[in-house]
Amino acid sequence: MSEEFKLPADCNDMREVRAGVDRTDRELMELLDRRFAYMRAAARIKTDRKVVRDEARKAEVIENARADAEKRDLPAAKIAQIWDDLVETSIAYELVEWDRLRDPD
Repeated sequence: MSEEFKLPADCNDMREVRAGVDRTDRELMELLDRRFAYMRAAARIKTDRKVVRDEARKAEVIENARADAEKRDLPAAKIAQIWDDLVETSIAYELVEWDRLRDPD
């Protein structure tokens, strides 16, 4: 589906803004799909369930997002909260996948 949309600076009405937001949301979902595919790969690769949760890596990922948001003049603290939720959801997903791969019954 090739849908026309304008970049934010080129929008002249709310219909155009909403079309851009909807398109961006679909693109974000595609990126989330890829991110969770990496979680499936991690679950496949890690041989010990205890290493699925890595607090140092979690902190690094969240700090990277916060710093990137700050550079872009976005609400860094709120984005860090979103990333915390994303990482926790990813860990939970990876644990389920880890268990599924090792106990297919």
